[in-house]
Amino acid sequence: MAASLLLLLDDIATVLDDVSVLTKVAAKKTAGVLGDDLALNAQQVAGVRANRELPVVWAVCKGSFVNKAILVPAALLIGTWLPWLVTPLLMVGGAFLCFEGCEKLAHRYLHKAEHAIEIEQHEQAVANESIDVVAAEKAKVKGAVRTDFILSAEIIAITLGTVQGQPFLTQLVVLVGIAIVMTIGVYGLVAGIVRLDDVGFYLSQRDSAAARTVGQALLGAAPWLMKALSVAGTVAMFLVGGGILLHGVPALGHAVQAWGPLAGMAAGIGVGLVAGAIVLAVVEGVKRLRRARR
Repeated sequence: MAASLLLLLDDIATVLDDVSVLTKVAAKKTAGVLGDDLALNAQQVAGVRANRELPVVWAVCKGSFVNKAILVPAALLIGTWLPWLVTPLLMVGGAFLCFEGCEKLAHRYLHKAEHAIEIEQHEQAVANESIDVVAAEKAKVKGAVRTDFILSAEIIAITLGTVQGQPFLTQLVVLVGIAIVMTIGVYGLVAGIVRLDDVGFYLSQRDSAAARTVGQALLGAAPWLMKALSVAGTVAMFLVGGGILLHGVPALGHAVQAWGPLAGMAAGIGVGLVAGAIVLAVVEGVKRLRRARR
């Protein structure tokens, strides 16, 4: 009996050790996606009324947990029964991410008048306390959750590749662990970023001259940080989406890796822009055909 118990404890320790090592490896491989995820999601709350920022972040966070609750079982099933399907699904997601980036740029620069009206209406809604902007926020949250699904799928797929060939229990624990840690990490940081101005205001009211100086600096930096994250979020769409498409073709992926990190990033962005433009042109063409038939 004692020997059996010791063997069981040894097996548990071995599994935990494997889980720990594989989780660290998966975390390192998905760190780049984590940065893109952070930029994209911080961008989503730009322009939201101050007292609605945290509720919006929490709503997107809940959506992200739902995404991962769908993706983790799906990844385990696909990895077990249809491993060849992982890459095509990722490439579809990458193309969609590139399309969303191009659609955002096209809407902003090709429809400047409409975009200016939308910004003015949104600013008026944010400034007017009597207007309930929760309904408008639902569309923002929906878009953020949709984007999160693509990035979450990449995180889960990378993790799945790391644990491929391991026992099922090990795969399950590592995938669930990465899903939870990444979600809490991303949205915890996003919540901190969007409340940076509150910290600045608090410090600016302190008696200490140093605290007031730091507070004023934070208040001045907060709007610029959000603008920078908005730009970074759009760039990240092309970088992540283009990178997925490049690595979906092994020959191209290996060639790009040989060029070095900076050249690889530039290639990813370039491929993302081209792919997004093609998908956008197709989508817009289909929309016009539908309008013409009505």
